Amino acid sequence: MKFTIPLEELSFRATRSGGPGGQHVNTSATRVEVRWNVTESPSLSDEQRRRLLERLGSRIDARGYLRVVADERRSQLRNRQAAVERLSSLVSDALKQPKKRRKTRPPRAATKRRLDEKRQRGNVKRDRRPVDQDD
Repeated sequence: MKFTIPLEELSFRATRSGGPGGQHVNTSATRVEVRWNVTESPSLSDEQRRRLLERLGSRIDARGYLRVVADERRSQLRNRQAAVERLSSLVSDALKQPKKRRKTRPPRAATKRRLDEKRQRGNVKRDRRPVDQDD
């Protein structure tokens, strides 16, 4: 199932990025934070919302916002694109329907082989016991 987040529902915030980079880093706000409110999004169905809250619960804050930060690039635009991309891949992975597990049975030959080996091992142990002289 393909799901796209409408850009109107995203809120962006740019801040100064930390780490090395010299004067450029100290003066420009290139770090981008993207927030999306999962609990109040009108573009999600109830089933999708439940699945997102279940799978991404640890990443969603108390007010229902899913937050993604990008600060790898020197450009605010590139960081913005990277953050949106990361958010959409995170959401699409969480919305994927898990495969149903099909029950399988071991083949009859495998069961027979296991029981034969078990019987053989029991015979070996029985033959190692001391012989009772009274009989």
